[in-house]
Amino acid sequence: MQAIILAAGMGKRLKELTNDNTKCMVKVNGVTMSERMLSQLDRLNLSSITIVIGYKGKELQEYVETLNIHTPINYVNNEIYYKTNNIYSLYLARNYLLKEDTLLLESDLIFEDSVLQKIIEDPYPSLALVAKYESWMDGTVVTLDEGNNIKNFLDKKHFKFADIQNYYKTVNIYKFSKEFSNTHYVPFLEAYSKALGDNEYYEQVLKVITLLDKPEIKATILDDESWYEIDDIQDLDIAESIFATSTEDKLTRIQSRYGGYWRYPGLIDFCYLVNPFYPTPKLLDEIKAKFERLICDYPSGMDVNSLLAAKYFGIHKNQVVVGNGAAELIKSLMEKLEGKIGVILPTFEEYPNRRNPEDIVAYYSDNNNYTYSANDLISFYDKKDISTLVLINPDNPSGNYIEKSGILKIAKWAQEKGITFIVDESFVDFVDKEEETTLINEDILQSYPKLIVVKSISKSFGVPGLRLGVLASNNLDIISFIKKDVSIWNINSFAEFYMQIFEKYKSDYQNAMNKFKKVRKEYIKKLSEIENLRVVPTQANYVLCEVLESHQAKELTKILLDEHDIFIKDLSQKKGFNGQFIRVAVRRPNENDKLIKALKKILG
Repeated sequence: MQAIILAAGMGKRLKELTNDNTKCMVKVNGVTMSERMLSQLDRLNLSSITIVIGYKGKELQEYVETLNIHTPINYVNNEIYYKTNNIYSLYLARNYLLKEDTLLLESDLIFEDSVLQKIIEDPYPSLALVAKYESWMDGTVVTLDEGNNIKNFLDKKHFKFADIQNYYKTVNIYKFSKEFSNTHYVPFLEAYSKALGDNEYYEQVLKVITLLDKPEIKATILDDESWYEIDDIQDLDIAESIFATSTEDKLTRIQSRYGGYWRYPGLIDFCYLVNPFYPTPKLLDEIKAKFERLICDYPSGMDVNSLLAAKYFGIHKNQVVVGNGAAELIKSLMEKLEGKIGVILPTFEEYPNRRNPEDIVAYYSDNNNYTYSANDLISFYDKKDISTLVLINPDNPSGNYIEKSGILKIAKWAQEKGITFIVDESFVDFVDKEEETTLINEDILQSYPKLIVVKSISKSFGVPGLRLGVLASNNLDIISFIKKDVSIWNINSFAEFYMQIFEKYKSDYQNAMNKFKKVRKEYIKKLSEIENLRVVPTQANYVLCEVLESHQAKELTKILLDEHDIFIKDLSQKKGFNGQFIRVAVRRPNENDKLIKALKKILG
């Protein structure tokens, strides 16, 4: 068996990275794509490797000759690379195709060794390597029948997003038997090029072949094997995180993204916190039905959005402000408030991070479950010089919850002391200790004008992509300031439409919460049975766990990501902890069970 690599293209979308060299000479984590691919092919004991060169071909050839590759290498030069596509490059190498079985690859790919093994070990002689279509993929897709026969090749013009569940992306790695090349591919390649010219793609030939009664080519489907096609700088960035040189580097790169994990379809995110059972398909269908109108229309201004939020929570619109996520409101609020701030540690650090360290008066819990009560906080802060007290309830990451009567006790104390009391109740809907939990209530807000309530809609309603949060208070000066401080169009039309319709799905929301609480109970039970893991009681949609014995939280986080594609929150660097702690989200049962199984394997 031989290999042919198509490497004539200019790689314009990589901009300055390909000014002086061809695309396959771009480095991914310090190693060029060409060196990585050639080294992988070199280990297969092939008879030869043929590289079709073009743009910066001389530089590529000189570079390859510096590599320690033992397989004989041939070069085919596409001198008119700038006005042809890869069908012409393969046409120039057609005589090599006729000689023996061939692996055909494009040069802008990066993949793990198991990808090549997948296609080589498949006994079928002629194969296209494909993967289930994901949103980050671009280029040719195919449809398959039950026997993995290729029904059709679809280019961009014939691609339909309504049918993506049936699509498989070509990985641009093929196996052609000598017989297939002689009887099918090369004759059709020559005829196609002569009839339609050289500015086409070689997959077009395969598309024609699949229309035959016996096309003689099938597909083999990748499972969890990692691969990526690098066309632009965003592709390069993602590839460097997938193929990081160490587990440490991989974790750092994933952590620094702060989301966008749809680009990693195999990754299960136990780090960021949402509601796994909401929104419902019906609600999403209603948004989809308005998609074209929403994407083309401006959203309303702050006044209308305040009215929508006020309607849902049963308060006046001058008592509430809607934010582009709670984070926008927290930033504006913390920059407005003056004086020293009381903060319970460990906690969600968005609040203290908005102030100078010398402004923070920290309360540390004195027990290993990081619990505290209303009386604990009042006793500690009663003689402290603070102008504001911030409380996350339930707290993040401990899951500690102070019941509503306790919160109102603190609110009364703060009112008497002239202290602004901020309660972040982003996770309060997950509480099962009592039924009436929210402080966003007309009577409560009027009774405690120093009270400010913050709520992230992302967390409990499961719509983090919409970026919605609310801040409610009867301190109308604060509300007015924040409304002027943020942009008039601070939320988009999709977020506004969600607020417009989400009231009629209240019963569905309650059903989702009831289901969640049952799943959380079972999840905590299973976590508690894992050796070397101590589970801290929680009222939120996450569980704080202490890693015991010689196990380290960071090392556990790296192993889960690298070996199991599971991303959790490592708390080893978080202020206020004494020990090795992790935080794991509550997800759907099948995903929870994957985490349980992985933790047992690592910690047991």
